[in-house]
Amino acid sequence: MSSTEERGNGRPSHSRGAALIEVVMFIIVVGVAVGGVMMMFANTTRASADPLIRKQALAIAESLLEEVRLMPFTFCDPDDPAVSTAGAPAACGTPEVVGPEAGETRYAALTPFDNVNDYNGFAMAGGILDITGTAIAGLGAYSATIGVGGIIFGGIPVADAQLITVTVTGPNTITVVLNGIRTRHAPNL
Repeated sequence: MSSTEERGNGRPSHSRGAALIEVVMFIIVVGVAVGGVMMMFANTTRASADPLIRKQALAIAESLLEEVRLMPFTFCDPDDPAVSTAGAPAACGTPEVVGPEAGETRYAALTPFDNVNDYNGFAMAGGILDITGTAIAGLGAYSATIGVGGIIFGGIPVADAQLITVTVTGPNTITVVLNGIRTRHAPNL
């Protein structure tokens, strides 16, 4: 009698293959695992738009902050003849004030914002516009606000340093806030 036969019936003593219950259990375990992985992929794909929105909001905020920081910050309004020679507001015919002067807007061709202070309180709601006032395609769901105010910075008097705060809000209420500092340029001090 061979060692693989049982006594009396002639069938092998060691069974080969898997029982039906083992196959069913394997299918269930693999199905649950694949379902979990697919759910993870679905959640990752659904949330992948958030970094894009945040990155776009950051790009808008950086662009606006740079626009403001590149503007003059002098004692006189830049339209004043004494703008490059004044050492104090008293030497100006038109001292610079916080907020835009009458008739100045960001989008005006003849009287645009021309000083850091002009941007205080500026807002774009319902879309981002370029410097000419044209809507930028794809940015209709974003809004931006700019605040400018005095700040004590490294021993510089509060009247000679401005804190610029740019806030951009995008879809899904994603908000990016950037701050920058601009110091006064007074060539005769």
